[in-house]
Amino acid sequence: MSINSEAPTSNQPRNYRYYELVMVGFVAVYLCSNLIGPAKAAQLNLPIIGVFTFGAGVLFFPLSYVFGDILTEVYGYARARKVIWAGFGAMAFAAIMATVVVALPPAPGWANQAAYETVFGQTPRIVAASMIAYFCGEFVNSYVLAKMKLAAYGKANGKQMSVRFVVSTIFGEGVDSLLFYPIAFYGIWGNDLLLKVMAAQWGLKVLVEIVMLPITIKIVNALKRAEQEDFYDRKTDFTPFSLKT
Repeated sequence: MSINSEAPTSNQPRNYRYYELVMVGFVAVYLCSNLIGPAKAAQLNLPIIGVFTFGAGVLFFPLSYVFGDILTEVYGYARARKVIWAGFGAMAFAAIMATVVVALPPAPGWANQAAYETVFGQTPRIVAASMIAYFCGEFVNSYVLAKMKLAAYGKANGKQMSVRFVVSTIFGEGVDSLLFYPIAFYGIWGNDLLLKVMAAQWGLKVLVEIVMLPITIKIVNALKRAEQEDFYDRKTDFTPFSLKT
């Protein structure tokens, strides 16, 4: 397995078998979390906890951080950065097209305009909050993970990998929640409700990361073997405003 492949040994870029597939999975999960989840508030009656109300998007969004962990751990920050930008671009395009389609005059006899607006007519404020929070949260997650991996070089990799996945998610999801809810709902929700929802969503998203850890680690180890790659970002420029790999 490659211990560090900061640069290709030739002028040709390194080709990977599964990088594009992981990219597609990341973008698909992110789009689902924003297009399918937000339109529905769900409620479950859980043992011990009791009635628990949550936005359905929470089922999808934490998985994007799992994909982010996989990308950064195996392929490095720069390639993860490219995927984050791909997700950002896909969501921007989807938001623009949703706005256009909702604004189109409905045909006579088509009675579903109100329902369509409910599902896809998100306010510009919420869309902006989602994209700003995603951009900042994902880059914080990837940056923290990459830096922790450098600090853990030469140590027991399995244990250190679990720690950095959880810690990077705590920071990344924390930034996401701290940005999204105030930008989207400050002045609309009361401050107490805002803080409660922020804390609940943050905790739930981190819990998903912890529950997914055994699967995430197996996928990471399998990809490292298949790709012959275990990237360390020693010479990486950590600016988010670049697509260089």
